[in-house]
Amino acid sequence: MSVGHLCRTRPRLRPVIRALCRQRLREIDLGSFEANYAAKMKWIESVRARSKIADLTEKANQQHYEVTTDFMLSCMGPCAKYSCCLYPTGKETLAEAEVLMLESYCEKAQLRDGLDILDLGCGWGSLSLYLAHKYPKSRIAGLFNSSTQKIHIDRTAVTRGLTNVEIITADVNIFEFDGSRHFDRILSIEMFEHMKNYKVLMAKVASWLRPDGPEDALFFVHIFCHHTTPYHFEEGDGWMAQTFFSGGTMPSHDLLLYFQDDLTHLRSWFINGKHYSQTSEHWLQAQDANAKAGLAELEKDAIAKGLDKEEGRKAFYRFRVFYIAVAEFFGLNGGNEWGVGHYLFKRKS
Repeated sequence: MSVGHLCRTRPRLRPVIRALCRQRLREIDLGSFEANYAAKMKWIESVRARSKIADLTEKANQQHYEVTTDFMLSCMGPCAKYSCCLYPTGKETLAEAEVLMLESYCEKAQLRDGLDILDLGCGWGSLSLYLAHKYPKSRIAGLFNSSTQKIHIDRTAVTRGLTNVEIITADVNIFEFDGSRHFDRILSIEMFEHMKNYKVLMAKVASWLRPDGPEDALFFVHIFCHHTTPYHFEEGDGWMAQTFFSGGTMPSHDLLLYFQDDLTHLRSWFINGKHYSQTSEHWLQAQDANAKAGLAELEKDAIAKGLDKEEGRKAFYRFRVFYIAVAEFFGLNGGNEWGVGHYLFKRKS
């Protein structure tokens, strides 16, 4: 059965997705707290022993971030925020929910004008550009491994007259500032889910925080997570892992607390999964509203890459299934199974 056919039979697709989510819950529940905790400790030790910070970064990049920018922008809100947004009343528009979540980062990360700020895993620039506008005396750097996103962010910054934002294209596995540059704040929004060895990653982040400022340099993280259990997205898991999260990780809400070798945890928050469910429903609505242009853009992109335009149509429907799956996944059991974690750390003295 084709992805396109599945999308056209959407009412039947959602119960299947919910059944697969419940299957995942059965797979990660070993029957007792003792067994589940032992499995978690074993999982944590295994990622500590990995040789690389991240796996399959190029493949994951192609799945999400080298997709034609015009198509992706047609699915997102005006800030181009490709991560969970915030719906305190449930009645917010996508545009309002984007800003509410961005403002929550500013508050939780204790941002103010004049700071040196790194947006680690900057996506299509929603946070980098927002901060550059909100804090004109700050110096904003964004780091990501997508050349197409850098082009988009650079162009948008010029259009908006922003001169205090710089985008660095690099692989976090190997990139280093080599002590030449430090930051008062580092923020990372939905990048850690593509990582594996959090011990090495957190040490790298700590080395980039300013060591000698008049106040603590802080690191703020936003991840999606399961409320108790971390697991890997394995290639044998099925369509989602193979198509959108190659080399990916589902953290548990408490996962980062086990990696405080170089950073000290200050505070955590949990955001109910219904916020992500509504975000993805809004992405789906935007994709549908712009379907004609989106299909044409993806077909054109496929042809430019030497492929049949049918591959563009397949990509269009893959994203529709993805948005439906995300909405159902995070909405399961009232949003209490999977949700979003926010964390604040400081550099150890």
